[in-house]
Amino acid sequence: MKIIYHIILLFFAVLYQSGFAQYPPPVGQEGSTAIHKDSSVFIDWASTCTVERGFLDISQPELGFVDYGFEEEATGQADNSVVSLGDAGVATLSFETPLANGEGFDFAVFENGFTDSFLELAFVEVSSDGENYVRFNNVSLTQTGEQVGGFGELNTELINNLAGKYRVEYGTPFDLQELTDITGLDVNHITHVRIVDVVGCIQDNYARYDSEGHKINEPWPTPFPSGGFDLDAVGVINNINSLSVTENDSFEMVVYPNPIPENVSSLQLRFNADNKPDLYSIIGLNGIVITSVNEINKNMTVIDFTDIAKGIYILKIVTGRGVITKKIIRD
Repeated sequence: MKIIYHIILLFFAVLYQSGFAQYPPPVGQEGSTAIHKDSSVFIDWASTCTVERGFLDISQPELGFVDYGFEEEATGQADNSVVSLGDAGVATLSFETPLANGEGFDFAVFENGFTDSFLELAFVEVSSDGENYVRFNNVSLTQTGEQVGGFGELNTELINNLAGKYRVEYGTPFDLQELTDITGLDVNHITHVRIVDVVGCIQDNYARYDSEGHKINEPWPTPFPSGGFDLDAVGVINNINSLSVTENDSFEMVVYPNPIPENVSSLQLRFNADNKPDLYSIIGLNGIVITSVNEINKNMTVIDFTDIAKGIYILKIVTGRGVITKKIIRD
């Protein structure tokens, strides 16, 4: 009877981790939120980076610190040139133009994982003054009964809001909307992003925990000069310039339907004629997918979604007063 009881418990544990608590899957699979480095959703990149190096192996501090790469490798566009953080290392990045909370994701963090399952993770924090930081809530549901080895594998679908979730050339996106109403943080004026290496050790002395209190189990130890999280870049999707056009500027637009049901083939844009957009584009997470539109009349434009797969897209609109973006969901 006791054996049957344990089998039932194991069954529900596996079912929970594999079915009921899944998050977006790896690059290329339906529902993935990975964004390619060349996607036109990016309007800017981090301009400065400072790094506090972490240990080669936090359980053996006498081995010293990692030393691979230079801080400037993490500035500019993602190019697979990285700076390694090591166990518990920290990178702090700033931007020429502060980030802002727009439609959908606002920035993405790039790491250089060489497969969809060899993933080195990091916490992500933001600040609107360079001194006080707020961490994104995050989840790791990887088993904690056995240590993931230095070259072990992770299931992307059990990880949420941790940088490094996606392989090289693909950024893990973050949405500032999740941090609204936090005292001391202005999500429409984010000046700094901080990346904190997750020490993936499950030993109590060194373990790091997600926002729900789970130990985060990831490849460890990695006692190499390039150990720990390898930061490539931070790409900007929304900043204070991109959100310069608002309803207060007399720009009014209705997007319908959103989400777009499977049996609906088009997206309608209705706006006031005085501020009709000059350019539209629908941008998938891997690049532009639609740039042509059908202008019905001076107040209405229709964009064909007949052959567009399910997923998250960004509608980018350019007017004489600036650029605005809006998240579009294809169900």
